[in-house]
Amino acid sequence: MTRRDYLLYSLLIFGWSTSWLPLKGQVGPVDPELSILWRFMIAAGLCFIISKYQRLTLLFPVMIHLKIALMGFFMFSTNFTLFYYASENVASGLLAVVWSMTSVINIFMVAVMTQSKPNYSQLLASVIGLSGIILIFIPELKVSELALESLILCIAGTVSFCFGNLISRSLQNQNVPVMSANSWGMLYGCIILSVYALVLKHPFKIVFEQSYLFGLLWLSIISTVLTFTCYLTLLGRIGAGRVGYATVVFPVFALLISTIFENYSWTPLAFAGVSLVLLGNFFMIRTN
Repeated sequence: MTRRDYLLYSLLIFGWSTSWLPLKGQVGPVDPELSILWRFMIAAGLCFIISKYQRLTLLFPVMIHLKIALMGFFMFSTNFTLFYYASENVASGLLAVVWSMTSVINIFMVAVMTQSKPNYSQLLASVIGLSGIILIFIPELKVSELALESLILCIAGTVSFCFGNLISRSLQNQNVPVMSANSWGMLYGCIILSVYALVLKHPFKIVFEQSYLFGLLWLSIISTVLTFTCYLTLLGRIGAGRVGYATVVFPVFALLISTIFENYSWTPLAFAGVSLVLLGNFFMIRTN
C-alpha cells in the first residue's frame, strides 16, 4: 500500500465510524426516505462539481448508465432506506456492527455468482461472525421485540450494499471513474427515493433545526462524498480483501461513540458478541 492508500484508509475509517450517530438523528423530524433524498441531493451535486473540476468524463453509453442506475438502486437508496428504518429501534453503534459483516456476505454472494463453494475457513469465519451478531442482539431483544425487526433490516441493507459493491467493481473494470459513477449513481438513487416518497405520500419537507442540518451536512459531505470515494477508490486499487480490514476497526469506534452519546450499555453478551464479529471479520479477510 502507498501513502495515498493509507491516507484514504484513515479517512474511510473516520467517515464510517462517525456516520452512524448523525444518521440516527435524521430519523423522526423528517420521514427517512426524505432525509436520505436530501442527503444524496447534496452529495450528488458535490460529486458532479468535483467530477467537472477534475475533468472526468460524465458521458457514458446507455448500458453503462443502466448499470450505474442499478448501483444507485442498491447502494444509494435501498441500502440506506433499510438502515434508516432500523435505526429507530437500536443504538447507532449496533448498525455499524451488522454492516461490518459485508466481508462475510461478499464471500457468499461471489460464491453464488461463480457457482463455487466457500472453503472451510470462510464458513468458520461466517459462523463466528453471525454468532457474535446474535449475542449482541440478545440483550436488545429483552428490551424490545422491535430489535429483531431492526436486525433483519440491517442484514437486508448490508446485502443491498454488497450488490452495489459488485456493480461498482465491474464499472471500475470498465474504466468508469469512481467519482463519475458516484455522481450519476447518487442522482439515480435520488430519483428512486423521490418515486418511493411519492408512492408513500410523504410530504417533501425539511426541518431547519441546527442539529438536523448539521447531521445532514455531515452525512452528505463526510459520510457520503468523502467516505464512498475513499472506499470505492480503495476497492479498485487494493481489492476487497485489504479494504475489508476497515470492518475490523470502525465498529469499535462507532460503539464507543454510541456509548458516550447514547449511553449504550456494554453487557457481557454484547462484549462477547462484538469480539466474535471482529474476529469473524478478521478471519474472513485473511482467507481472501
